[in-house]
Amino acid sequence: MFKEFKAFVNQGNAMDLAVGVVIGAAFGKIVDSLVNDIVMPLIGLATGGLDFSQRYVPLHGQDPHLPLDAAKKMGAVLAYGNFIQTVFNFLVIAFTIFLVVRQINRMRGVKPSPAA
Repeated sequence: MFKEFKAFVNQGNAMDLAVGVVIGAAFGKIVDSLVNDIVMPLIGLATGGLDFSQRYVPLHGQDPHLPLDAAKKMGAVLAYGNFIQTVFNFLVIAFTIFLVVRQINRMRGVKPSPAA
């Protein structure tokens, strides 16, 4: 069993996957910081100071003007602002991966398949 595991780990695909996971995790942190610390504050500035991370719908009669943390302590809330930020993070990551894969395919000479 140890020999099989060693052979699996030494295959190029397993090592590529491991490197990809580590780089992907680091890239995710960079995108989180980009979105949370740069993009969303600029969107907030453009929308008159709207902070998406604090947007929620109270479910237990909380005052809708409470900070999100205080409202969560009083009961369940639908924190849709965090969801918006997470979707934006996903879109940035997906677009970046698209650009990288497109560039790699160009370097390899792979032509995209024609649309049906």
